[in-house]
This record gives sequence, structure tokens and C-alpha cells, in this order.
Amino acid sequence: MTDLPITRTYNDSFGVEITFYVWPIEKPKAIVQIAHGLGDHARRYDHLAHALNKAGYSVYADDHRGHGVTGKKQVASGATKTMGNLGKGGIKAAFEQVHEMTNIIKAENPGVKLVLFGHSYGSFISQKLINQYSNEYDAAILSGSSLLVPGVLGAGGFNKKWDKEPGATGYEWLSRDKEVGKAFAADPHTFYAAAAKVFGVPNAIQLFFTPKRGIRTDLPLLLQAGSDDPIGAERGNQMLANTYRNKCGLENVTAIIYHDGRHEMYNEINKEDVIRDLLAFIKANVA
Repeated sequence: MTDLPITRTYNDSFGVEITFYVWPIEKPKAIVQIAHGLGDHARRYDHLAHALNKAGYSVYADDHRGHGVTGKKQVASGATKTMGNLGKGGIKAAFEQVHEMTNIIKAENPGVKLVLFGHSYGSFISQKLINQYSNEYDAAILSGSSLLVPGVLGAGGFNKKWDKEPGATGYEWLSRDKEVGKAFAADPHTFYAAAAKVFGVPNAIQLFFTPKRGIRTDLPLLLQAGSDDPIGAERGNQMLANTYRNKCGLENVTAIIYHDGRHEMYNEINKEDVIRDLLAFIKANVA
């Protein structure tokens, strides 16, 4: 399927043109919506989208405000100064822009179940959407996430554990596969910067929030993280899982911590195992 994905656009509620991608199949068992990470973009999930297609699922993924092709267009138009800047409406509009993607998916696929997948910053967006719109999703997967409170969520210096390794590039924290860091550094649509720097402090501090009571308790939830992930690792993810169980009353929460895995488990040396766990979760809980 070399003609996939299909590239499309929509204008969000502030008029920002959002580029998104669709990997459709005929009569999908469900749809998976992918929300990428900070400095990341949707096309870095091609391999995951194709695996999902092969298993019977269609996929949608947008380049969030300030990211990928969306971000490049914002800078080129003069609406923002640099990649990562969110533009009008700030972080609240950025959260809602991903929900607008949800609305498009549901309108185009009436009656088809929808799974929300978020990685890193995308998992933070997903946590916000679960807080507000849990009835709109049939399951959710949070990759490379954390409980979003100071002292638990990693706050910079992500590569310090590996900085003294011979030939360190600064991207070792992403994956044990050295090619992943090289590709990230060479990709014209990625960037590496702290959220506070590119979003601005007033926006960045709004990334600190916790799961709310009122989320529907039968929402199946999967957390996947590496034990060496400097964002949340085992502690941040188990705390998040327990918050969903104990505070929110969710009945079906699974947390998988991959030994020695780093931040991008879907680009790790054992990514096939990670994808297999994802597919098993969706099959068991959705379709």
C-alpha cells in the first residue's frame, strides 16, 4: 500500500490549517487515532499504522499545532516564530484541535469504534481528552506517559544517563536503537526543545493536571512505557495507572513496563513485542 497515507487538511476553530494523514482500509474493525509527541510528527508512526492496517484497523493521525507540516505552515505564514509555537489560543486550543480530529473521524466513520492512542505529549493531550470526552472513545492507549505532577513527570536533562557514552548524540534517551536518534536528528520535521521554551511558560504549566472523577469507569486503558524512560518510567506510569483505578474508578487498566526500554517504545529494539501487546489489547477490548 505504497499510496498510503492519504494527506488531508482541516481548519481548526481558530482557523489554523491542520495537516493530517489517513491510512484507511475497507470495513475496519475499529479506527485508531494517533496523537504524536513533542517535537514529533505523525509520519514517524507509519510503521505502526501499517501494522494496524494489517490487523484490520484504519488509522488517522494529525500533525499537531506547531509540529510537522502543520507547524511548518504556521511558521511560513508568519503566524508563529518557530516550530513548537502553538499559535492563537495556546495549549487549550492545541488540546481542542486534537478533539476536532476526533470529531472528523467519527463523522466519517459512523458506528465504527474509536481507539485513542497518544505518545508522550500526545499522551498528555489524550489524558485531557479522556478527562473531558471519555464517552467518545472505546479504549485508550498512553505510550511514554506519566502522572502529570511536578516531581514525577520528567523535567529536562533527559539524556544525562547516556551523555558520557562514546559518540553520544543527545538522542540516546529515545531508543536503544541508535538509528532512531540519527533519524530524529536528520528529520526536517522534528525538533528537540523543552515545552516551556516553545510553548511558553503559561501554556507549559497547563500540562500539569491529573485524571478527573467522572471518566466512564468501563473505558479500557493501556499504559506502555520503558523502565529507562526519563519522562515517566515505571514510577510515573504506575502512579498514573493507580490514579485511574483508585481516584477515577476505572475497572480495566493495564500497565506494561518494558525492561530497559527508553522513551519511544514503538521505535525500540523490541518494538514488535510492543506492537503485539497493543494489538492484543485492542482485539480483547474493542474489536
